[in-house]
Amino acid sequence: MAKTCQSYAQTNTSENSSREPSDRTQSAPRRFRGGLVALALFVLSCLTASVCRAQSHDVVCRDGDGEFVARFHTGVKVRVGAARNEGLAARVCEAVLSWGEQDLVVAGAASQMDVDAFGVDLGMDTPVVTLQVKKTKTECCMAYDIYSLREPPVLLRTITGGEFFSAADTDLDGQVEIWTNDAASVEGFEGLRLSDLDFAPPIVLRFVRGRLLDASSEFKPYFDQKITDERAKLNPQDAGDFKNSDGKLAVATASPSERLLHLRSVKVNVLEIVWSYLYSGREEEAWHSLAEMWPAADIDRIRAALLNARARGIRSQVDGVTPAVPAGHERHAKIFDGTITVVATAGLTPKGVKPKQEITPPRAILMERPPPTDVFEVELARSESLLKLVIDSAGKVRSVEQMGNVDSIDEGLLKSTSSWKFIPAFNADQPVASQILLGVSLRK
Repeated sequence: MAKTCQSYAQTNTSENSSREPSDRTQSAPRRFRGGLVALALFVLSCLTASVCRAQSHDVVCRDGDGEFVARFHTGVKVRVGAARNEGLAARVCEAVLSWGEQDLVVAGAASQMDVDAFGVDLGMDTPVVTLQVKKTKTECCMAYDIYSLREPPVLLRTITGGEFFSAADTDLDGQVEIWTNDAASVEGFEGLRLSDLDFAPPIVLRFVRGRLLDASSEFKPYFDQKITDERAKLNPQDAGDFKNSDGKLAVATASPSERLLHLRSVKVNVLEIVWSYLYSGREEEAWHSLAEMWPAADIDRIRAALLNARARGIRSQVDGVTPAVPAGHERHAKIFDGTITVVATAGLTPKGVKPKQEITPPRAILMERPPPTDVFEVELARSESLLKLVIDSAGKVRSVEQMGNVDSIDEGLLKSTSSWKFIPAFNADQPVASQILLGVSLRK
């Protein structure tokens, strides 16, 4: 992923403001909307890895490359970056929590390390930092370590078995979920590698009063889209051939025939359909689909194998399942407007009172974008773009809109925002959802 190296927050002055436009406003690119005032300019070179990478999930530190440093208002400081050996940076990553004069190395000598969330309320009655750790390159999966950000910081929970983890207030309802997949449980399942799969079984977790619950059944539309996509891939002839096979499709040679490869592809599609139903809490539909598409003589065996895989996976680490939410009882989180700056108004604001913004604006943890593919995209990437972002209370982007010249939409930039991570906005020391304007550009 190519790095988005510079960003600067933008804000609208409130209508009752008597402040004149600043010098920075006057020198802003003309294609930005009028009335926008630049609040700050900060370079992300300290927050992102310096090597461009093309992959699904980017991390703060890989092989000692990249760094993140932030101090929470409680006094706890978090540093993720290259491990230090007698003051010299090593080719591995570590995380260090510091408070007062004390340092605690919570993860050292790791191949990959990431900050997924910082200062976030996961439902554990304390603000936390969540660290993703992959010890070696050959491991399939990350460990998700959740540490408190109060002095002294302590490890509250570790979740293992997912290729990645991402905390997000998915529906902007004030509840933060942890999205992951059950990769470790299906690595090697039926002789298949993770690279053979379109996706490992998704799973959605949520802490409720400190208990880790499976919330996957609340997100059936997400799983339904997975099912629809996999069904669309099924060729009727190949599906019929697989239905008439033994289901096991054991490969006896190093170079399986083309027909066997087609059957293995169908097998993967069927498994992904079945576990999408299974992991979203719809066992009856899962077994109905299995009976519809799997060889009849092999159904009992594969059904038991699927249940055993799920039982030894992430589901073995949860404390229960979230209860169903009755229709009409959905909640909606307040989205604080970070585009408005509250300023003193002559004749109205008392002397000595200094108005301040309602929130502390979000700060970037990791912002990267795919590399441009042609000359036009290169020019777009080098120019400044002004984005309107809604960032949830876990620091993830929920929506994005490019402002200014709509004739030059940077699609690569817009798509990349789905993987950006921020320290969220804060109101009265509580993480909140916010809407901000953010200018970004790709530094040469």
